[in-house]
Amino acid sequence: MEAVDRGQLELAQSMLSGAQRVVVLTGAGISTDSGIPDFRGPNGVWTKNPGAEKASNISYYLSDPDVRRAAWRARLDAAAWSASPNRGHLAILDLERSSRLHAVVTQNIDGLHQQAGTDPDLVIEVHGTIWFSRCWECGDRRQMSETLQRVRDGDPDPACELCGGIVKSDTISFGQSLIPEVIDRAMRVSEEADVLVAVGSTLSVYPVANCVPLAKSRGAQVVIVNAEPTEMDGIADVVLRGSIGDVLPQLFAQGGNT
Repeated sequence: MEAVDRGQLELAQSMLSGAQRVVVLTGAGISTDSGIPDFRGPNGVWTKNPGAEKASNISYYLSDPDVRRAAWRARLDAAAWSASPNRGHLAILDLERSSRLHAVVTQNIDGLHQQAGTDPDLVIEVHGTIWFSRCWECGDRRQMSETLQRVRDGDPDPACELCGGIVKSDTISFGQSLIPEVIDRAMRVSEEADVLVAVGSTLSVYPVANCVPLAKSRGAQVVIVNAEPTEMDGIADVVLRGSIGDVLPQLFAQGGNT
C-alpha cells in the first residue's frame, strides 16, 4: 500500500487542530488489523463465502433453521471473541483524551472501541453488538457467552428460555429496522460536528452513510480515511489513502493538540 499523501495529512491535521467536536464514523476496515475480516473487501467474509450473507438477512434467519444452525456454529469460533483493539482504536482513544471527541458512530458490532477504553457513552453502535443475544419474540437479552454455552452443550439452535422464541445476536440484520433512538442520535451528533472523520467504511450502507453529507451540510469538514475509494470521496475535504493503523495515530496525535 502506498504511503499516505503528506500534504493531505497535514491539511487534515490542521482541520482537527481547530476542532472542538470531532465525530468519528467507523466501519469494518478499522477492525481488520485486529483479525476481524470485513464483509465486502477482497478477503471479506461474503466475498469468500456468498452463502454466509444469508445469516445476516433477517428473512432467511427467521425462516430457515439450517441458516440459524450455521450461524450459531460460526459464532462459536468468531474472530471477535479473541480480538484486541489495534492502533486505530487506540488513536481514537488518544483523541478522546484531548477532550475533542464528540462521539464515535460505529457500524461495527465487535465492541473494540469500548475494549480500547473509549467511554461507552460516546460510542453509538448503530448495528448493535455481538456481545449479547436477544429473543426476536419477547426481547429477552442475555450475555452472548451464556447463549453460546448452550450451543457448546449440544443445542444447535437455542430458543428463548422465557418464551421459546427465535434467538439471534443482538445486532441489526439486513431487512431489520434500526433502533430509531440510536440512528437519531447518530444523525444528531453528525449535525453537531466541527469535523467528521469517516474511517474504514465504504460509506455505502444507509442510513448510516447519511451522517457524512448531513455533517457536511451543517458546516463540518469531512475527512475520509480508507484503503479503497468510497461513495463519499467526492464531498470530502480530505481523502487519506493508507493503512488505518498508520494514518490515524498520525492524524489524531496532531489533531488532539491545541
